Amino acid sequence: MAVPIAVLDCDLLLYGRGHRTLDRFKLEDVTDEYLVSTYGFPRQFICYLVDLLGATLSRPTQRSRAISPETQILAALGFYTSGSFQTRMGDAIGISQASMSRCVANVTEALVERASQFIRFPKDEATVQTLKDDFYGLAGMPGVLGVVDCTHVAIKAPNAEDLSYVNRKGLHSLNCLMVCDSRGVLLSAETHWPGSLPDCAVLEQAALTSQFETELHKDGWLLGDSSFLLRTWLMTPLHIPETPAEYRYNMAHSATHNIIERTFRTIRSRFRCLDGSKGTLQYSPEKSSHIILACCVLHNISLEHGLDVWASPATGHMEQPEEEYEQIESVDSEACRVRQELLLTHFS
Repeated sequence: MAVPIAVLDCDLLLYGRGHRTLDRFKLEDVTDEYLVSTYGFPRQFICYLVDLLGATLSRPTQRSRAISPETQILAALGFYTSGSFQTRMGDAIGISQASMSRCVANVTEALVERASQFIRFPKDEATVQTLKDDFYGLAGMPGVLGVVDCTHVAIKAPNAEDLSYVNRKGLHSLNCLMVCDSRGVLLSAETHWPGSLPDCAVLEQAALTSQFETELHKDGWLLGDSSFLLRTWLMTPLHIPETPAEYRYNMAHSATHNIIERTFRTIRSRFRCLDGSKGTLQYSPEKSSHIILACCVLHNISLEHGLDVWASPATGHMEQPEEEYEQIESVDSEACRVRQELLLTHFS
């Protein structure tokens, strides 16, 4: 009895004889509208990713070399933007669900390898000054190099260190520390911290703290909310403002810091694998962290290509656990002096 060739899975070619490329799907065969609705991005952006990642995804040492880079990228984008390995997505590009999973893993690692290329603080003086000017134009807060905050992403319960990933809401999550500029471009992203760690503890241990205390600019600061302690390079709001200058400072701080919350909403809206609407990320904490970072890289690339706009709040179920802030001022006298000088110079 003849077996219809349509039922043959691509894994026979993937792991069997020969090294043919599985070109089951062609970008030129579909419309831009279809690509955006199914994979979240237009043709030009997808072609850019093929050029960027193609050599890595075609490496002969990789098991999935029989699947073209184009197909691997489409599979990964489909997962990132829908949060699902549904058969429908695999059928659209002609690969199995198992192959979908391998493609996502390959593309994720390729993007993570390039994270430092797309997520970084500017170094040259002209770009740094432009960064400050853009922030100042928002609400009159001077010297701002970025706004920082944490957000939680739900993951499945890991096999080990289970309790360390349980956040205040009793859910397993990763607590991700991020910094963005005035347009929502990410300047730093640390996506691996266990969900049980409060924001202040994450920052205390983060590479970001080491960078700002030893390397980065001394004539500016980040803005953080009351979950962080005041530092010379991190301006927080006053807990109990009393003077008009203090109220003006807090208002400018809040209006500027709000950009990071809008950025989180934009990322969750675009990359539904992170918003909880399809359930938690079904991977180990390490792999989940890499998926989050890959989405952060894609977020920045999309902004470079003019694709992203401020999005409406995502509809997912994974909300930021509320922190119980201890209303105390920093014991760092130098940090208090810097903030007081800022108040007197710019808000009095």
